[in-house]
Amino acid sequence: MRSYSPDLTPPWKRQSPAPEVPAEPDLVVEEVATGFCGAVIRCEAGTVTLEDRFGKHRVFPLEPRGFLLEGKVVTLVRPTTGAPVRPVRTASGSLAVPGARARVARAGRIYVEGRHDAELVEKVWGDDLRIEGVVVEYLEGVDDLPAVVADFSPAADARLGVLVDHLVPGSKESRIAASVTDPHVLVVGHPYIDVWEAVKPSALGIPAWPSVPRGQDWKTGVCRALGWPENTGAAWQHILSRVGSYRDLEPALLGRVEELIDFVTA
Repeated sequence: MRSYSPDLTPPWKRQSPAPEVPAEPDLVVEEVATGFCGAVIRCEAGTVTLEDRFGKHRVFPLEPRGFLLEGKVVTLVRPTTGAPVRPVRTASGSLAVPGARARVARAGRIYVEGRHDAELVEKVWGDDLRIEGVVVEYLEGVDDLPAVVADFSPAADARLGVLVDHLVPGSKESRIAASVTDPHVLVVGHPYIDVWEAVKPSALGIPAWPSVPRGQDWKTGVCRALGWPENTGAAWQHILSRVGSYRDLEPALLGRVEELIDFVTA
């Protein structure tokens, strides 16, 4: 429990002055008194407006030691002309490289199962992939993966990374993945039936992904359970629109994609 001094000064304001940080657009901070976390969208004389991940706006005074930045107390100040620009991060959390040009595509590739997987990877890792010169293609399923690998002809300078849905022990996908033994190929996967599930429910404002009985088309069953129109294409566009960065994805997908990028670019 936070303790206050006799003059009711909160403890985070009784300490020594905190570093001053310009309230640049997109800077993500937490207001110490309320715990409201959001990105700076506007800074005016004496106030800053934050927007949280759900689009809610709150206006706060620019008080000393009023915010947390990456867990540390700071004092936000109004940006001045010519002030140093804080490093910008890509949707994947990597440092952005302003003005960087896309690298010529490598011989190596990353394959994913379907179009939705490719669109999600592009939205979150697209900037990183262009800098690294990595192309992502989709397979429309993994049933023919051994033949696809053989046709690709992987080599030390042309590595192949494959992302598989529902890669769990005993599944069809796990048996197919195990049949690929080329040292220049890395097959990894996530446990979800479909990449839709790799998006955190909180990003969509739902408590959890629904359980769909066996025998039903999973995507259609999800739409039905959530009361959405049974249009899986439109449903996916809604889901994708709610993904702003890596924070909206489950760690089980994040780690696997990063692993594939590292493998292909090694």
